Amino acid sequence: MRLLFDNNLSPNLVKKLRRQFPGSAHVFTLNIHTLSDEDLWEYARSNGFVVVTKDFDFVELQFLRGYPPKIVWLTMGNASTIRILEILRQNTKNIRIFGRNQHSGCLVINQ
Repeated sequence: MRLLFDNNLSPNLVKKLRRQFPGSAHVFTLNIHTLSDEDLWEYARSNGFVVVTKDFDFVELQFLRGYPPKIVWLTMGNASTIRILEILRQNTKNIRIFGRNQHSGCLVINQ
């Protein structure tokens, strides 16, 4: 399962989570950070990514368009990169299960 981290998250998460989620990327490192949410949505769908974001706009897009791509929505508000990393590591199993679940398109993580 490959994660695509949105603008509102640190690019360092990709490196720190490479063991848990190989092949993941950040919109900055792919040089797609200036795309609209709709274009990022399409990129993720076309390239088999699960979008990780703190942005409700992707959840709204999913209401309109369905999935893929799946969305991991982090709703904890302001949090340091270290805290977000801890939360994602704590939820690795849940994220993987979510990735395999064909009946769910959005995983909300609020810790």
